[in-house]
Amino acid sequence: MLAGNPHFSSSNPSGDYSAAAAGETRPSRYESQKRRDWNTFSQYLRNHRPPLALSRCSGAHVLEFLRYLDQFGKTKVHAVGCPFFGQPCPPAPCPCPLRQAWGSLDALVGRLRAAFEENGGEPEANPFGVRAVRLYLREVRDSQAKARGIAYEKKKRKRPAANVAAAGGGGVDVEPVRMMMADGREQMVMMAVDYTGELIPL
Repeated sequence: MLAGNPHFSSSNPSGDYSAAAAGETRPSRYESQKRRDWNTFSQYLRNHRPPLALSRCSGAHVLEFLRYLDQFGKTKVHAVGCPFFGQPCPPAPCPCPLRQAWGSLDALVGRLRAAFEENGGEPEANPFGVRAVRLYLREVRDSQAKARGIAYEKKKRKRPAANVAAAGGGGVDVEPVRMMMADGREQMVMMAVDYTGELIPL
């Protein structure tokens, strides 16, 4: 979770984000996570050299931010030369790097895209919605699908409320994932994906 990153403080250069939601005595999990993500991104802009005003933020800066977050990732992404490349359940550890999962980045961009406009940004100038960011997310999705031996389908279905509660709350989507079984057969399996991007068998 990005909110747990110790390098960032909870401040907002565009105004008090929590004040905008003062009418909500108990914000939803989505709104709370969106606020934390926005504070993280705002702190990143302030720490940028030189400091970067929100009005001057472009798609290139968003890509820079997403790549920066990889150092805090928890998803193992196997390199092409790794013996476990393409295996969804590797039998042993390997030195391949940890990255932010595609599902985590995709959800993060969606929340920040909404937060940008809620904090006064113009929709037509939203850096989180530009083509370069969409292409980057697609590239991450495809490369991680190959490296981890899974196939992300284009369509997502929301997990039923009862199953969401059983998995520990909201922030969870369900995705059909094509997995390679031990006998070499491919099988479509429904997996829950939380906002960290980790796969949870149903």
